[in-house]
Amino acid sequence: NMKSRGLKQVELFLSDGVVGMKTALARTYPKAHFQRRLVHVMRNICAKVQVDDREKIMNEFKQIHQQTSKKEAAAVLHEFYAKWNKAYSHVIKGLKEIEPDLLVFYNYPKQIRASIYSTNMIESFNNVIKRKAKPKAEFPTEQSLDVFIGIQAMSCNDCYFNRIHKGFGQVQDTLESYFD
Repeated sequence: NMKSRGLKQVELFLSDGVVGMKTALARTYPKAHFQRRLVHVMRNICAKVQVDDREKIMNEFKQIHQQTSKKEAAAVLHEFYAKWNKAYSHVIKGLKEIEPDLLVFYNYPKQIRASIYSTNMIESFNNVIKRKAKPKAEFPTEQSLDVFIGIQAMSCNDCYFNRIHKGFGQVQDTLESYFD
């Protein structure tokens, strides 16, 4: 219902693997790009590989988002597939299915890529919501939950209103050119 509440245009959505999210977003905002949150992808990989292989696999997977171009990142990703497919074909199959959503952040200026693939701002806000909601135990209605989250978002906005997230100030003109 973001559109009905006034959100007119979106350039990029960051999401985890919520079933149906990408389809719903594409239907509502057909021009928007979709980036899979790499933190969640890495957690998913870790859950499906042997403990002895986790560190090595994660170090190699992290190389994907440390490249200078999308072309280089795709090459590293395909090397990752080739190396680990024999031992973890189910993991590689899953990654191939979401591959279009893994490297979208390379379409954006280098200065803000880390903000896109890491989603630290989003994770931080989610942690604030969890921490402040925990003492409440439960909310009497869905509307009371909406109000609570809205108040937390407004409070967060007040704290960070005049701050520009790392790298965004340097590319503000470029980002503004993405919108009508």
